[in-house]
Amino acid sequence: MGRPLLEARALRKVFGGLVAVNDVSFAIPEGGIRAMVGPNGAGKTTIFNLISGIYPVTSGTFHIGDRRCDRRPAHLIARMGLARTFQNVRLFENMTVIENVMVGWHSRGRAGFLAAALRLPWARAEERATRQACLQKLALVGLEGRADADALSLPFGQQRLLEVARALASEPRLLLLDEPAAGLSTREKAELARLIRRISQEGVTIFLVDHDMDFVMDLSDTVIVLDHGEKIAEGPPREVQKDARVIAAYLGEEV
Repeated sequence: MGRPLLEARALRKVFGGLVAVNDVSFAIPEGGIRAMVGPNGAGKTTIFNLISGIYPVTSGTFHIGDRRCDRRPAHLIARMGLARTFQNVRLFENMTVIENVMVGWHSRGRAGFLAAALRLPWARAEERATRQACLQKLALVGLEGRADADALSLPFGQQRLLEVARALASEPRLLLLDEPAAGLSTREKAELARLIRRISQEGVTIFLVDHDMDFVMDLSDTVIVLDHGEKIAEGPPREVQKDARVIAAYLGEEV
């Protein structure tokens, strides 16, 4: 039996004297929707930053497929099929909607700076193909009609969708969503949940972090729970909801 799509073993991250992630291990098999929950400071985003190459690990390892990645830079990890969004929306402010998505496609392109500057025929053809592919990503998230608008002119909820489209432009195998429902209305959360399910059905494995327990529990196949940088539970949502440590630490007695 082969490796999971993502496997982390004893991940540890120390900032000065603060242990932000303490020997956390988990595996994400290919397919489906997995979630990681916990309060502020639990280490969720730190783990995302470790496995996407933004932070170096203090100790421990993680693999994407058969490749060890804990010593690789972020751009090489992205080429292995990992893409992500961020807790705070990060768009290129001086670009249009379609240009933001095309940035996500750049790792798949062949044309370098010189070929683009010289406007070589094959480079122009690649640019047209890239634009068409990125329009398809915008259509997936419902933004095809805003392709030429300034990215920052979009309402906040649509800016979050644009981040998802940009991440999908790299054709990832694994998509990390960091607090995707934060700041959204109830209607927008429902639309986002439908979109995430659609992306999953198209073959992209989803790994998400969010504070909205209803959103997470209704959407996820498996939930990992962190407490002060340590994993305290993992399993199907209904089982996790019944775990006494989880109830005490995160979900409240009413759950």
